[in-house]
Amino acid sequence: MTEKITENDFDIIIVGGGIVGLSLACELAGSDFSVAVVERNELREVTEQPECRVSAINRFALQRYKQDDKQNDRQNVWQSTLSKRACVFDRMFVWDQTGVGQIEFDSVELGVAELGVIIENNVLQQLLLETVKTAKNIHYFCPQEISSIDYQPEADGKTCSSITLADGAKLTAKLLVGADGAKSKVRETAAIQRKQKSYGQQGLVCNVATSESHQNTAWQCFMPTGPLAFLPLYNGYSSIVWSLDDAAASEHMAMSDDEFKQALVKASQYKLGEITDVQQRFLFPLAHGHSTNYVKPGLALIGDAAHSIHPLAGQGANLGIADAASLAEVICTAKKAGRQWAALHTLSKYQRQRKGANQMMEMSMTGFKKLFGNSNALIAEARNAGLSLVDHLPALKYRVIRQALGV
Repeated sequence: MTEKITENDFDIIIVGGGIVGLSLACELAGSDFSVAVVERNELREVTEQPECRVSAINRFALQRYKQDDKQNDRQNVWQSTLSKRACVFDRMFVWDQTGVGQIEFDSVELGVAELGVIIENNVLQQLLLETVKTAKNIHYFCPQEISSIDYQPEADGKTCSSITLADGAKLTAKLLVGADGAKSKVRETAAIQRKQKSYGQQGLVCNVATSESHQNTAWQCFMPTGPLAFLPLYNGYSSIVWSLDDAAASEHMAMSDDEFKQALVKASQYKLGEITDVQQRFLFPLAHGHSTNYVKPGLALIGDAAHSIHPLAGQGANLGIADAASLAEVICTAKKAGRQWAALHTLSKYQRQRKGANQMMEMSMTGFKKLFGNSNALIAEARNAGLSLVDHLPALKYRVIRQALGV
């Protein structure tokens, strides 16, 4: 429920109450900072039927969520009963549809309990929101439209930003954080440039039932037309993410359920048997982009507001969660040391920690898409040989999966 006020001062305003914005709020729960989270849309209720927009949460993010900081009165996010909606996956199986190349990652082989979990986005948001609402230092404003943002940077670290809400309330803060997605109002207000490029593709998502068990495995097939992933859900269904060219995406949306089942089972080469049920399909545009800067005096961008990548490795949410953890650590450390925690020289440390890693992941995902989207016979042969080679080199395979796990 929205806080009813006319004016209030905070240390930090987080614009955007999605997964990344709420993750930052949870990182700051119980801290010495007063925090406001402003979100435009009310969170969708969790129903018995799983939603098809899901996230693959890696081990790093899970470790952050499971931290229990009694000194700062911060709760373990994962202690909620809603965490039962998360499906642990302990294997990943990746193959090239054009040949025999394949690679498998197994948690037992790697000596870890799990590779990660698949969880519906709205369930994860509810988990995070439970912690936010119990934190005494956090105020949650939702649903609230922002009518204006006033950002006037000061070089001496004394920047004070303000936002005016649609109901007339005015909030001020020393640090303004944009966690408001790829079309960030905060980024636009700060005049931070962003290089954005469309892949000319759509991501088709829906939940499906299969005749064979998903085996708590994340399955991914690379095809010249785009990757197809089957992500395991807690109820035995799988959430699919299928990257298709714009025209093909429209064709697949127009198919009857029976036609779509046949197209899907053919593309997946019957790895999970027949498709026995298909639920409502949705499309979202695929693009990648990067902001020239993540920070300015008294301002920081995190998650999609700063960067976006192709979903083929399921790393988008994890990068944003890592951004949130890094930013929180930087400003908390600075405040404890009595330094100017909202000043540019402090916030720049966050940018140095995260920008290079995020750019590397963006380039890697774009490179993978181009490599596996190339139908040249020689390249396909080399690609398949490379997959199989890595699968038989444990040391190299371990390095590859460590990056995906965030550890």
